[in-house]
Amino acid sequence: MIEILIVDDHAIVREGLSRIIEFETDMVVTGIAKNSSEAINIISSHRLDVIVLDISMPGRSGLDVIKDIIIIQPKIRIIMLSMYQEERFAVRAFKAGASGYLTKEMASEEIVNAIRKVNSGGKYVSQRFAEKLVEELSAPSALLPHERLSDREFEVMTMMVSGKTISAIAQELSLSNHTVSTYRKRILEKMNLKSNAEIIFYAIEYGFWV
Repeated sequence: MIEILIVDDHAIVREGLSRIIEFETDMVVTGIAKNSSEAINIISSHRLDVIVLDISMPGRSGLDVIKDIIIIQPKIRIIMLSMYQEERFAVRAFKAGASGYLTKEMASEEIVNAIRKVNSGGKYVSQRFAEKLVEELSAPSALLPHERLSDREFEVMTMMVSGKTISAIAQELSLSNHTVSTYRKRILEKMNLKSNAEIIFYAIEYGFWV
């Protein structure tokens, strides 16, 4: 039996995925968490096979806690769940230690296959992105400007590109406006850009535009 933990700050996502998994005879949802702190508590006290982990959550994001999870349970398999297309976060997720990446748009259709694939030792991404991902992970090259960003900085950048204001980003990530403004300043400095407009043009050029 594949023991699964679902971690997402939206109740409708947690409940929806749980119901899909309930129909599978070889899987069981052992735990449900709405943030990374709850997830760590469950992982520390239960043996698990697979975690379905949301990338964007208030407080510590999914990317932030991957290493902590692997330290607690080294054999655990992690499927990152995201509202963003693979181009935005998949490479970072796999480099951090994830075994799969699912967009929320496709999660209901692909979650069962993804769980079986990673539980058997494989990696899971959408077919259209698999070839591109292999190229990016294997090709040695100089860092692009956005690759110099921390995971949280990259997350803030993608939210800015989506048109969200400083206050909207702060509210969604449970941060202060000042903290988000500091992230924006670091993003501009690390990427050698001068304005939000330049960030958007960069995003268009490298395929991060929504």
